[in-house]
Amino acid sequence: MEDKRAQVRENYARIAANIAEAADKSGRRPEDIAFMAVTKTVDPVLVNEAIDCGIRLLGENRVQEWQSKREAYRPGIPVDFIGALQANKVKYLVGQVRLIQSIDRLSLAKEVERIAAKRELVQDILLEVNIGGEETKSGVTPEGLPALLDEVAELPHVRVRGLMTIPPPTSDTRFLEAMQALFLRMQERPGADLSILSMGMSGDYAEAIRFGSNLVRVGSALFGARHYPT
Repeated sequence: MEDKRAQVRENYARIAANIAEAADKSGRRPEDIAFMAVTKTVDPVLVNEAIDCGIRLLGENRVQEWQSKREAYRPGIPVDFIGALQANKVKYLVGQVRLIQSIDRLSLAKEVERIAAKRELVQDILLEVNIGGEETKSGVTPEGLPALLDEVAELPHVRVRGLMTIPPPTSDTRFLEAMQALFLRMQERPGADLSILSMGMSGDYAEAIRFGSNLVRVGSALFGARHYPT
């Protein structure tokens, strides 16, 4: 385990340096970019190692896995939920996570509203956009985003803080560029208060920063290849 912890420290330093360089090239400061550690299948010991290195935001993909590991994490570190979400799991997240990043339809937002109203709080969310139009991925279409944004804005216990996307895996930056343009357009809509563009993962986080991302979600580049239980 010590070898794995040492590898996390080395990976963290490299990624943090890459983020700082990309931020500088895009005219921003490193502290303007949130470096999220994605913890799917990762041992809490390694997650805590990353926290000790400087990670200040965790990303959880699965409700059940998060519930089984959360008590083992260092206290006080915010968590965002970034995975595909079923309506019957919303109750486990509202008021427990900083952001739900994977809201892609009105019915799901309404379930967040229902639970948040019952708990007398406002839940921050991101709207997930399927920027590449991939059938295997969730997310609202770019064309459907303005209407969804307007509809969710009517929910008093849900607050849209920005957008999230998983672009198609390609060296072509056109999807990153398209997402940046879409984000800027949505920021201009009356009443919108969008400040977060969650875009970029282990393979493309530096390029995503170049195209306006201010939250990158890094898993395998930080913790190594995932090993799924059999």
